[in-house]
Amino acid sequence: MYEGKIIKFYREKAKITQQQLGEGICSDTHVSKIERGMTDYSPEITLLFSKRLGINIEEEKMRYKDIKILLYRWHDVIIKERFEEAKTIKDKLDKEPLIQITDYQILYDLLKARYHLLHNNLKQADTIIKAIQMKQNELPPYESNLLKHILGIYYLSKQDMINAVNILKTISIDDYKNPEYYLNLAISYHAVNSKVMAYYYAEKSLQFFIETNNFLKVIDAEMIMLMTRESDGYHDFQKIAEQYNALIHTCELCSAPGKKARLLHNLAFEHYGRHEFEDASLLYQQSMVLKEKKSAVYLISLEGFIRSCFEGNLLSNNELLLLCQEGLSISREIHQSLYTINFKLLLHLINNQLREYYRYLFTDALPYFKKCGYVTLVQRYEKELFNYYLKNGEKGKALELADILINAG
Repeated sequence: MYEGKIIKFYREKAKITQQQLGEGICSDTHVSKIERGMTDYSPEITLLFSKRLGINIEEEKMRYKDIKILLYRWHDVIIKERFEEAKTIKDKLDKEPLIQITDYQILYDLLKARYHLLHNNLKQADTIIKAIQMKQNELPPYESNLLKHILGIYYLSKQDMINAVNILKTISIDDYKNPEYYLNLAISYHAVNSKVMAYYYAEKSLQFFIETNNFLKVIDAEMIMLMTRESDGYHDFQKIAEQYNALIHTCELCSAPGKKARLLHNLAFEHYGRHEFEDASLLYQQSMVLKEKKSAVYLISLEGFIRSCFEGNLLSNNELLLLCQEGLSISREIHQSLYTINFKLLLHLINNQLREYYRYLFTDALPYFKKCGYVTLVQRYEKELFNYYLKNGEKGKALELADILINAG
């Protein structure tokens, strides 16, 4: 089965025709059938072909089989976020000529895209994804579902939550057999404020990660489950805070600063929601220290820090404006439209430019939030606009928004 593909690969690499390869051995028609696996042939013919091509067919067959094992190993270490091992395997596969044989090329390309997403190299991932989408109707079931999973991760990285949910929920677990994607689906559902579905899929993913000893992803799943819990009073919040701190300690033991940063940010948000602005600002700062400055994850914590300091009167307006300008500059540089909008809104608020703030909210911010599926932001700002219109006697606009809010509820 493998011999024909290997022979064809090395014949084409040597730039000789089927007739030239078969000369003195067999007809070019027979060579063609051997390459396509459409006929039986003797080991002697394979040996003669190997000598003519300058290869050891038995060694090549072993390499061919090992590629598949290595590809699945690569996928596994990417899932487990073992960065160094993932790079070692990638380097080995990049140097493997037999990877170009069609059977493995698609899986290799898909995993390359997944590898780039692991490192947040969105441009490289996008280029590979678009090339694969050109032939997506020809993909086998596993690769087809892997493409959907990778697209879901890509959309999440691009903050396109609606497309992330829509593509991830079409994955067939029977064909894919990789419950890891439940976590990405949970993250997507949480982003569009579907807390019940987010908790459900986070719990399903947690079971898988426990079974596979994937402790880093256990942290991610438990984080989503914590984020979807409603705290009822002081004692319940204390329990949630204790669980966050336990997960933060686990991150320290596992040397996972990125996950620790996310947990600190989420705990900061919990304090912010309870108007504990000083606690929130300190946690946001701790989160920012662990993040790359020119990144979306840094910007979201910077925004939280500014809001906490603004609402808690912890910094002067000049200090807040400087921080906003920093955030705006970074968001433009790394093409993060969400944060460009958010920092512009903050600038208007801090400068007490309320008319400009609400105009920009109506004309730019809300349409963008709706397009990308930021349900929580849409609901929050529609209510804010409603109260503003009502307070300023703009009853027509207030009624329009009231109708939207009632129908959304």
